[in-house]
Amino acid sequence: QVQLVESGGGLAQPGESLQLSCTASGITLSNLAIRWVRQVPGQEREGFGCIDGGGIGKAYYVTSVKDRFTISRDNAKNTLYLQMNSLKPEDTAVYYCNTYIYKNYWGQGIQVTVSS
Repeated sequence: QVQLVESGGGLAQPGESLQLSCTASGITLSNLAIRWVRQVPGQEREGFGCIDGGGIGKAYYVTSVKDRFTISRDNAKNTLYLQMNSLKPEDTAVYYCNTYIYKNYWGQGIQVTVSS
């Protein structure tokens, strides 16, 4: 059974940092492309970053988070990380990790709130 579990969210002030984790069971994250997606209430989910499967694991980002967010992977822990620096109020959302293996698999989502 495939399961993705996010952790590490919470409240941060503008300019601060948070790190999210996405731990997988039933799959090997390093073999798969994994997306980070976020959703603001009343809006559609927005994919803002992803990391390739395979040894190199190159990451890609949308412009709004590039140079602030970093996706990395710990293969031994079967865990994906999202390091978020220089947080802005507009980063406030529920964050999900997501992968596709014949169908979409989502974590439960975790709230990130950026507010002074």
